[in-house]
Amino acid sequence: MDDAAVVRPEGAERSLVLTMDVITPIVDDARAFGEIAACNALSDVYAMGGRPEVALTFVGFPTEVLGDAMVREVLEGVHAVCERAQCGIVGGHTMKDSEPKCGLAVVGSVAADAIWSQRFAQPGDALILTKAIGTGIVGQAVKKGTADPNVVAAAVAQMTSLNDIACTVGQRFGAHACTDITGFGLLGHLRNVVEASNVQVEIVANDVPLLPTVLDLAAGGCVPGGTRANASYAEPVTRFDDGVTATLRLVLADAQTSGGLLLSLPAAAAGEALQSLRSQGVSGAAVIGSVTAGGAPGIVVRA
Repeated sequence: MDDAAVVRPEGAERSLVLTMDVITPIVDDARAFGEIAACNALSDVYAMGGRPEVALTFVGFPTEVLGDAMVREVLEGVHAVCERAQCGIVGGHTMKDSEPKCGLAVVGSVAADAIWSQRFAQPGDALILTKAIGTGIVGQAVKKGTADPNVVAAAVAQMTSLNDIACTVGQRFGAHACTDITGFGLLGHLRNVVEASNVQVEIVANDVPLLPTVLDLAAGGCVPGGTRANASYAEPVTRFDDGVTATLRLVLADAQTSGGLLLSLPAAAAGEALQSLRSQGVSGAAVIGSVTAGGAPGIVVRA
């Protein structure tokens, strides 16, 4: 939720969440690109515990090269996702651009006494991640033309899934803090959480859900520059067990598009929350670690 803000009108029971996000294509399919862009932008609202209400679309496209029909496909994907999210599209803007881009400016709302942020993770909390890691690496493989179609399909299915169920479950089971896992990667967003909440966290690397083949792809050098930058960003506050391989360390920093929510919630509620997520189709969800007390803010990654 890097670009989100909260506004609470005086005396109001619900606060407004305002956010926007724009991405470039991570897949070749135009409609899927629109769906991913919409899910990615709406995620910021869910990461604050809210629901999206209305949105403005933004599309930049080299129509003289790709044609107007492709723009329509992108917008069909955006509209399909917003309809699923019950978020009204009230306007937007299109422009010619040398590189395709798509995104949304979103207004949502959240109960004034139930706003999540990165600042409220508490010692004793469990950490639940609701989507697998690896979309940046898969996207890099798509750009190189080396991606397995089945792996791409798995990544697209995940990226076009809303975080609405994860948000509802997190609210139901009393999550204290939340962030969505996007451009900073899991480790980068964890750095933001530990510094904002002044806590330590421990995660178990082998418990983090991964998309198929991403370890093999990363081992073969298929790693985006943003992922390497995330690893450097997280490094000052991160300590790895010797058993965590260099490849897995990179994957844990992989820059995500339309990633899942990282919920920090009471440990006693974690099992039931996880069961609720999986029963509602969030099959990739997993408990990946915990928030601990003592010491300077930091991340410990166990094997």
